[in-house]
Amino acid sequence: MEMLDIIDEKGNPTGEIIDRSIAHLNGIRHRTAHVWILRKKNNRIQVLLQKRSVHKDSYPDCYDISSAGHILAGCDYIESALRELKEELGVSVREDELVFAGIRNLEYKDVFHHQVFHDVEVSYIYVLEMDREDFVLQKEEVSEVQWFDFDECYQMVINNTFKHCIYTEELDIVKEGIKQLNFF
Repeated sequence: MEMLDIIDEKGNPTGEIIDRSIAHLNGIRHRTAHVWILRKKNNRIQVLLQKRSVHKDSYPDCYDISSAGHILAGCDYIESALRELKEELGVSVREDELVFAGIRNLEYKDVFHHQVFHDVEVSYIYVLEMDREDFVLQKEEVSEVQWFDFDECYQMVINNTFKHCIYTEELDIVKEGIKQLNFF
């Protein structure tokens, strides 16, 4: 079982905890940390997307955020972001390398693998500047990673021209984070 803190609308723990599967079944608000890995190449900003494993409980085989995960009960956003980077991509970074870009509230309901999935979360979104190709993937979570031109990726999400689970609202927050990285 993966236990999560139940949170209020602002992302503050209420003191109650719940199993992740129950949270997703009943639409109980919880926290996640999202890290978007970015680099500048050929005078363009690129974003690393992971392709989710076909065995994931939600959005199987879809392109997604570079690294993301639930905040376990008693943990904080940064701690979880660093843990997920290490687990999913084999990347170790310092806390001060993550740049806070913003907060996003999300509510989404769908059915995956014949089971209701009702996601209600508060996400802290970070950007990370990193130029590398040698990722060690957690195969249960990630089937592959690929660099995309950020502007092209944005248009592909808007036009829904590839299989993804990315929201333009979050990419808008990432744009704010890009400004803080001083690529130009």
